[in-house]
Amino acid sequence: MLTLASLPLSNIFGFLSVICYALTLLPTSVKIVFPQFKKAKFISQLLKHRRQLGVLAFLLACYHAFLLILKRNIDLLDLQTYGLILDGIATLFIFMLLALTSNDWCTKKMKKNWRLLHQLTYTAMFLLFWHISEKMSGQWNLLTIIALTINSLVIILFMRRRWIENASI
Repeated sequence: MLTLASLPLSNIFGFLSVICYALTLLPTSVKIVFPQFKKAKFISQLLKHRRQLGVLAFLLACYHAFLLILKRNIDLLDLQTYGLILDGIATLFIFMLLALTSNDWCTKKMKKNWRLLHQLTYTAMFLLFWHISEKMSGQWNLLTIIALTINSLVIILFMRRRWIENASI
């Protein structure tokens, strides 16, 4: 029987990061794909706290990476290491850029470039799917299945949203 106590702490932090990240992506797509939920309190609360959730997702992802580096004794000075963890590093780098610019000052200073930079979140969405499925290959657990399902649903909603937006042009 799988329990939270039997899961590595690094996996739990990675899973919590996926949850927080998914919650940052949901409101816009849900509003467009399901217009009847546009005024839902849950959606407005997610929109209101999206930046905080995104920063929390980044911090949880950092802790996830830190625990894995310690656990696996990863040598960050070995260039071959980066080839093995490229998907995670790329996702974490995008999360870092988004977290560092998720404040009012950056929004005002960067103007249109802020919006352009934050479009990277959709690249991170696909990288995250790759990261989870590739790193957990052969050792899936319940959290892996739930994380991939959540990430897949977010991707499907995003793709449907883009289809609706492009159809209305």
